[in-house]
Amino acid sequence: MGTALVKIKIMPESPKVNLKEIEKQAVDIAKKNKAQNPKTEIEPIAFGLNAIILQFAIDESESIDNVEIPLRKIKGVSSAEVADFRRAFG
Repeated sequence: MGTALVKIKIMPESPKVNLKEIEKQAVDIAKKNKAQNPKTEIEPIAFGLNAIILQFAIDESESIDNVEIPLRKIKGVSSAEVADFRRAFG
């Protein structure tokens, strides 16, 4: 199988949530579920609310649910949704 490039948008419950702690846990979850080179970036939404964009590569045969579902269970996270999923070429 090939490699997929994935972006997951993680929305915190409020602007007061510790984004650094959520980022750390998100990267740990991704690594435990065979994600390669996970990295995060902050995306401003509105009124001081920021989303975390988790990006990583993963073998297409692996289930993204193994990463997405645990992300939703992190304390302070409102939602986690796959924003982009595409096959890597090269």
